[in-house]
Amino acid sequence: MNKPLAERLRPNSLEEYLSQQHLVGKDGSLYTQIKSGIIPSIIFWGPPGVGKTTLANIIAEESKRPFFTLSAINSGVKDVREVIERAKKQDGLFTTKNPILFIDEIHRFSKSQQDSLLGAVEKGWITLIGATTENPSFEVIPALLSRCQVYVLNEFSKQDLLALLDKAMTKDEILSVKKIVLKETDSLLRISGGDARKLLNIFELLVISDNSDSITITNDLVEKKVQQNTVRYDKTGEQHYDIISAFIKSIRGSDPNAAIYWLARMIEGGEDVKFIARRLLISASEDIGNANPTAIIMANNTFQAVTTIGFPEARIILSQCAIYLATSPKSNASYMAINKAQQLVKQTGDLSVPLAIRNAPTKLMKELDYGKDYKYAHNYKDSFAEVEFLPEEIKATKIFEPGNNKREQTIKEFLKNKWKSKYDY
Repeated sequence: MNKPLAERLRPNSLEEYLSQQHLVGKDGSLYTQIKSGIIPSIIFWGPPGVGKTTLANIIAEESKRPFFTLSAINSGVKDVREVIERAKKQDGLFTTKNPILFIDEIHRFSKSQQDSLLGAVEKGWITLIGATTENPSFEVIPALLSRCQVYVLNEFSKQDLLALLDKAMTKDEILSVKKIVLKETDSLLRISGGDARKLLNIFELLVISDNSDSITITNDLVEKKVQQNTVRYDKTGEQHYDIISAFIKSIRGSDPNAAIYWLARMIEGGEDVKFIARRLLISASEDIGNANPTAIIMANNTFQAVTTIGFPEARIILSQCAIYLATSPKSNASYMAINKAQQLVKQTGDLSVPLAIRNAPTKLMKELDYGKDYKYAHNYKDSFAEVEFLPEEIKATKIFEPGNNKREQTIKEFLKNKWKSKYDY
């Protein structure tokens, strides 16, 4: 039986590897490490079909190391320990040529499974390379994450995908014997969603389903042949991002009906419960904020609850939270404030902290006037004393603008009464 096109075209060297030039190009952060053979433990984070597994294989080949693989979907602690024991017995145990253990979908490993890797990584028995489509900050335990370098792989660009199609038409032993004309590619690229594996699978399906000696690829052909066969909800592909976007925008737009519909689409599609709950947490702060401070408490409690309970009952808790957020007053004032503050930092650099509010733990610092003239707020009426807290160069800069809602208008009145001589509230 023939291998799939994506497997037949899998590159075997850095020179054949398409895309991710920020990592493996001549100036890439991984290029020198790979060529030198001195490889740290790594987490590759990126969407499906961007070459995480392929890059792990190339690293092993370039560095001439033994290569072991595990899939987090069907491997347990016992499997991890067995592989580690095998790796320890390999030649080069006490050199830079220690074996590579590649774990696909490492985010699916439980805490205990990830814990079982720590000793081997720490002692250098293995070099770990993990691949994940989820944010490793949430899905990889801190102790393991601190021992790994995280590299982000990006979706393939349009140019990369077209180059891949050209390679398939000219280099593949099966497709190259047929005359293929790429008249239109928009639908092909859109349905693949930047996933090179999906693109090649679709392309091969189109070509081999046609029995003639030549085929012309058009948008209509792709829509007819492929779209009816696409999955209802691909939790690792384009719909994963489109539907969560629709869900959050429905909450932001105060439409609980639409929010619950998109939530149901994700639940029925098998979406990760923690992924949905994390997005609710973000929305509670970004879109509601201090217009209703209880929203983030509600979202955080939801995250804790669904993580403990899981599906199917978690759907009820997610539904309650989504409706609560959708029907809450809205404000993006906190979101806009931090954006403005970060932009101000980038523009002005590392400005000095005013002397009056510097910490003064030593005698020398006190002699240098650290903390001098600081007014301790609780010693003053209503626990307020007007002090300059911003650097001199940007003093009196208003960063936070309260939203037009009942709660934040109360905050605005508070600030106006306190800072009427400084900020224009």
